[in-house]
Amino acid sequence: MAVPKKRTSRSKKNFRKNIWKRKGYWAALKAFSLAKSLLTGNSKSFFVRQTNK
Repeated sequence: MAVPKKRTSRSKKNFRKNIWKRKGYWAALKAFSLAKSLLTGNSKSFFVRQTNK
């Protein structure tokens, strides 16, 4: 027979939510940093083909 689970405390819920938000923050920061380095041409991890105009 199914039994209802105990309620998760607010502090535990907020702790998990903050971890989830922090992951998104660091991913956005890395993407922005990579975009800046590609724009300035200082990227060491990407090789972008330059077009001569």
